[in-house]
Amino acid sequence: MKALVQRVSEASVTVDGEVIGRCGPGLLVLACAMQGDSTALPAKLAAKIAKLRIFRDDEGRMNRSLIDTGGGALVVSQFTLAADTRTGNRPGFSYAAPPEIGERLYLALAEELAMLGVPVETGRFGADMKVALVNDGPVTIPLEITG
Repeated sequence: MKALVQRVSEASVTVDGEVIGRCGPGLLVLACAMQGDSTALPAKLAAKIAKLRIFRDDEGRMNRSLIDTGGGALVVSQFTLAADTRTGNRPGFSYAAPPEIGERLYLALAEELAMLGVPVETGRFGADMKVALVNDGPVTIPLEITG
């Protein structure tokens, strides 16, 4: 699984003019299941995300995690993280998991984060979503968990 994690002051996702998910200070997590990803990966990725020390401590150093800060997460499916741009000008997405598997793993990631005590909201899988965020820092970290 791949994720692009952005430290945010706030983030929201809108579908058909309605805000369906939001978070205050915390993380916007754009997530993509890849071909061959196992059902064990969402738990591993959630643990990595929740414990990633990218929030400032009292001395201004990135030394605190989402769990340490009590921040929330907005998890949004993003199959374009699987883009293959090695040839041509049009990205290919054949490395992304099929939609039924991708949705299951994406939702499992959100559930695993919630089980770790992180307040979680989500986007809507497969929908045309509008994502708004205020990137704090900016801090943007790509993650990939395989196995």
